[in-house]
Amino acid sequence: MTRAMLFFLSTVLLFAQPKAIDWAQVEQETLRHFTALVKIDSTDPGGSEKPVVDYLKSVLDKEGIETKVFTRTNLADPSRVRPNLIARLKGNGKKKPLLIVGHTDTVNVDAKKWKHGPFSAHREGGHIYGRGTVDDKDNLTGALMSIILAKRSGLALDRDVIFLAEAGEEGATSIGIAFLVSEHYADLDAEYCLAEGGSAVRTGGKLRFVSIETTEKIPRGVKLVASGVAGHGSVPLRTNPVAHIAKAVGKIADWQPPMRLNDTTRTYFERLAGISTPEEKERYNGLLNPEKTDAIQEYLAVNEPRHNSMLRTSLSPNVIQAGYRINVIPSEAEATIDIRALPDEDMTKFYETLKGVINDPVIKLIPQSGSARPGAPPSALNNEAFRTIEAVAKKHYDGATVLPTMSTGATDMAFLRAKGMQCYGIGPAIDSEDGPKGFGSHSDQERILESSLHQFVKFHHDLVVELAGAE
Repeated sequence: MTRAMLFFLSTVLLFAQPKAIDWAQVEQETLRHFTALVKIDSTDPGGSEKPVVDYLKSVLDKEGIETKVFTRTNLADPSRVRPNLIARLKGNGKKKPLLIVGHTDTVNVDAKKWKHGPFSAHREGGHIYGRGTVDDKDNLTGALMSIILAKRSGLALDRDVIFLAEAGEEGATSIGIAFLVSEHYADLDAEYCLAEGGSAVRTGGKLRFVSIETTEKIPRGVKLVASGVAGHGSVPLRTNPVAHIAKAVGKIADWQPPMRLNDTTRTYFERLAGISTPEEKERYNGLLNPEKTDAIQEYLAVNEPRHNSMLRTSLSPNVIQAGYRINVIPSEAEATIDIRALPDEDMTKFYETLKGVINDPVIKLIPQSGSARPGAPPSALNNEAFRTIEAVAKKHYDGATVLPTMSTGATDMAFLRAKGMQCYGIGPAIDSEDGPKGFGSHSDQERILESSLHQFVKFHHDLVVELAGAE
């Protein structure tokens, strides 16, 4: 081979390599975008996602990244525009795309309760404060930076990388993910998806584990209605609807639906046992022991209610409405029960079982649609995506144990899993003490560690490189 050919080949190989990333510069840019997004009031209800989409589009346009904006008319408020943005980096098509997601809306705020303004992005003590800092403008920023860095570095891709900035996740899926899946799924269709739902968990400042959400419970609900004869409170009646509702709620509170594990929760408790104290290990390993399981489940119900909820379809009586003055027996009383169903729960059979538990012909059960999120099988733990996520998580989080997790809450990945997409929830490092202290998601002092945000961006970027980069 001649010197000229060697020079030519070495030059081609040199220019084919991704450009090195200046992470100090990236951190400054990350902070600029993150604080700008937190400062935008995109609360639901109250704010608007449009300024967020406008900001994202301007950033992506400058990078030369193709974007599309999809908006469904908000029938409840046609004047309120709530758009969704989809950006795409083209790959060589050898593999199906990778979808990376962040939602642009947040829950609403009571500004009077905030020490720092909810849209201030105030920086203090290594933290950034503001609504959405951990739900979900952290994932939104991580996805934004990942697609930007992939474009700038010239990363060769075996998959298209699709960035979705979606509206309405916090309770208006009809203008967000439900609308997109129904009418624009071709623009989202991917093999794998990364979205919210996971985190690296620290306790006492020490990293304990990395949680990757691979499935979630499905919000359902039921309204109980008791009807009877109205009358004077001085003459008690056995038909009093308040008494019937009270007894029904008591029976529901005392009932624990049967424990049922799936691949995610079984692996979760097995791995959690491996990093727990001897006493905790015995409990988690004894869940399936017929001689111990009842006592263990009762312990979890009292002391670890989140773990108890992960074991079963759960019910929580949260609203009771009855009566309007002390001396009048009302003709009707009702209670609303929050049900969080296991992903494969047959709700028709479940409601029938619930009727049997209540065992009162006076009580009518009226199922509530809730968020209408669909049920779907858990995402796989034995595929390329989960193995890659696990390896990259161990790299960035000091070899910490990775726990596949079933969320007791809800995310919009439910809609994508129902279409067959393998979805995984990720997130930055959080302190387990922050939630109880009032610093967690949806709290009045929501915050994120600035160092955790930057660590998460690196983690997110490496996931995109490993899952979508050319082999």
